[in-house]
Amino acid sequence: MKKILFLIFLMSAQTAFSDDAKNEWHNTTISEATIEKIQAAKYEYKKCVGGEMQKSANQQQDTRKATDAIMKYCEPVLAKMRVVYSDAKVPDVIADRHLKQIRLQTTREALQGMMFSEASRKAGN
Repeated sequence: MKKILFLIFLMSAQTAFSDDAKNEWHNTTISEATIEKIQAAKYEYKKCVGGEMQKSANQQQDTRKATDAIMKYCEPVLAKMRVVYSDAKVPDVIADRHLKQIRLQTTREALQGMMFSEASRKAGN
């Protein structure tokens, strides 16, 4: 009787711990041309953010409000990267995760730069 229960337990444990196909990692490949397009779109996004940070109207505002306005202004530039991902048939989950990572990282850098700029202006006065 113990052997039968042990076998049933082993068989049920195997099905309980097996990964379903949706959660399993599938290795993907992106061509070099696609990677270059993604990097170019990322460069354009950072260039847009940097250019907006230099405008005097954004430097006179509160740093958080200015950073928010800059990110909203440059969002269409980041959307170009989404098109590159769609053309390369990258799954939406992966594309969204990467875009979110870039957006957050750039927002942090922009906010830090705006805060530094504001501190240096106040120190100079």
